[in-house]
Amino acid sequence: MDDAHDGSYAREPQLDDLVRLAKALNAHRARYILIGGFAVIAHGGARTTKDIDLLIDADADNMARVREALQILEDKAVTDVEDDDVARYSVVRVADEIVVDLMATACGVDYADASRDAVVIQFGDVPVPVASPQTLIRTKNTMRPSDAADRQFLQVLIDETERDGGERS
Repeated sequence: MDDAHDGSYAREPQLDDLVRLAKALNAHRARYILIGGFAVIAHGGARTTKDIDLLIDADADNMARVREALQILEDKAVTDVEDDDVARYSVVRVADEIVVDLMATACGVDYADASRDAVVIQFGDVPVPVASPQTLIRTKNTMRPSDAADRQFLQVLIDETERDGGERS
C-alpha cells in the first residue's frame, strides 16, 4: 500500500526486485498472490509503486515459508515479523532494501478468495500469481486517488476483454 513517504530506509522496487522475490517465494512453496501497484502494472497499467503488495495465506506454516523467502532481502528485516503477525494486523510492512507489504486480507478479499480467479503471469522464467482485474478492483476499494485510477484502468481492461470475447489485446 503506497504511502506518501516511506522514509529513506528503502528504495523504490523495480521489476527485477519483484522477480527475485517471486522466485524465492516460489522456491519455498509459499502461497501468495501479487496485488497492488505491481499487479496493475502486470495487467498493463502505466503507473509506479513504492512497494510490493502480497496477499498471503496467513496460516503459520505458510507464514514461515514467506518469512524464509524474504530472507533474500539485504537487511533481513523480516526477522522482526512473527508467524502470526499477518493474521493479527491489517498490513505487515517489511521495510528492507525495498518495502514489501504482507496482508491476509485487502478490502475484505483474502487469499482463498483471490486465488479462485488469480492468473499466472510470467516475468522471464518466473511465474507470478497475480490477482485478476476483477479481484484487484475489489482490493482497491479505498478513497486513495491511486486506487481510483487503478479501478478505472482495470474496469476498462475488463470491458475491453469482454467486448473482445475474452481475449486480452
